[in-house]
Amino acid sequence: MVTDQQVRRLFAMQNKYQYQYQAAEAAGISSKTAHKYLKKGKLPSQCKIEHTWPTRQDPFADDWAFVQQILEDTQATLEAKTIFEYLQRAYPGKYHNGQLRTLQRRIKAWKALYGPSKEIFFSQLYYPGQWSCSDFTSMNKLNITIAREPFEHLFYHFVLCYSNWQAGRICFSESFESLSLGIQDALWMLGGVPGFHRTDNLTSAVHKVGHPDIFTDKYRALSSHYGFESSKTNPASPHENGDIEKSNDLFKKAVDQSLIIRGSRDFDSVEQYAQFLQKIISRMNQNCHKRFAEELEVLKELPNRRYGDYETRECKVGCGGTIRLLHNTYSLHSRLAGEKVKVRVYADKLEIWYAQRHIETLPRLRGENGYYINYRHHIDILVRKPGAFENYCYKDALFPTSLFRIAYDILRDTCGIRQANKEYLRILELAAKEDESLVNEALRLLINL
Repeated sequence: MVTDQQVRRLFAMQNKYQYQYQAAEAAGISSKTAHKYLKKGKLPSQCKIEHTWPTRQDPFADDWAFVQQILEDTQATLEAKTIFEYLQRAYPGKYHNGQLRTLQRRIKAWKALYGPSKEIFFSQLYYPGQWSCSDFTSMNKLNITIAREPFEHLFYHFVLCYSNWQAGRICFSESFESLSLGIQDALWMLGGVPGFHRTDNLTSAVHKVGHPDIFTDKYRALSSHYGFESSKTNPASPHENGDIEKSNDLFKKAVDQSLIIRGSRDFDSVEQYAQFLQKIISRMNQNCHKRFAEELEVLKELPNRRYGDYETRECKVGCGGTIRLLHNTYSLHSRLAGEKVKVRVYADKLEIWYAQRHIETLPRLRGENGYYINYRHHIDILVRKPGAFENYCYKDALFPTSLFRIAYDILRDTCGIRQANKEYLRILELAAKEDESLVNEALRLLINL
């Protein structure tokens, strides 16, 4: 078979030789073939005839008008297999299973020529230091466990659109506190501020449709403090924030692959897992040093201090020594009953302030209708009122470990309920005043006797 390269050589040699057969020999083709291509003046690839005619009879010619009408009426949402099975039921014996692929090819061609428009994506042009974007992504499908317990969580993800430099942190909700903490951690790690920051329609940053102000007061205050302009996607249009969506996907794939190599998805603590994620981000950032250096040169300066990472709430401590905050219940020391305290609400903790003093830090609960009861807050009162222990609504929270629960059950079996309550509360008081771990070890030794 003659190639384009041979014919090009023939064209180049035709004026260097006196006779045509000499040029043909130099090109490595026969004289007859050389004569044909010199007469046409075209390459072999240019002489091919495009195959546009059918090679066999169309088995769907009789019913194609019906198929086309179905496709138009349903906006081409019906699958070819569904239509094929309908035709088989409507005309028994007319179509056999081997013809399904033929119908699929015909419908595919019809969709490409006459079907509805498809979603396409428009590549964006970014400049150094101009755009950043962020989002929350669920990590639950990775099946992470902490100390063998399932760990449901989100990951806040921040990306510079030009260089793809990224940062992020573990969080548990799409709250403003989580968003603020994530953005600020990223900006201070970055050492500068990009011109624009884009998010999805996060309720922590964006008002509902119809509000005169697009962004919430808190988010506008955050953007004003750092001097970046805010941008958002349209409702239900996450593809408009495609840079961060793609980064989310690549990051989670990298985490999954690293977990496979690690051989375990269990971590001893949240801190160990967080360090594991940061190492992956650091490795991914090594691929963008050149562009990242360009961004650093044009980023705006950081302000002198961080914006408040917390929201302040005022709560009154109830007669039960608890406060109700963000749909959850927390205990405070009995001394504060009836007093008003200020609570600094962070993404993952609560700071309790009274009389301009920070008196305690509590873990922030996720979800609703949960409770955090520290037995140390109320044990001195319970010892004086042991009768309140039996039906206390938060009784389960007063067993620090399983050994405390076992000890209580043994006391109930041997001493009766009233005496058991008194004895157990004395044990709990000892744990509060001395050392819980020592009391726990003593219980273990006594139970195993």
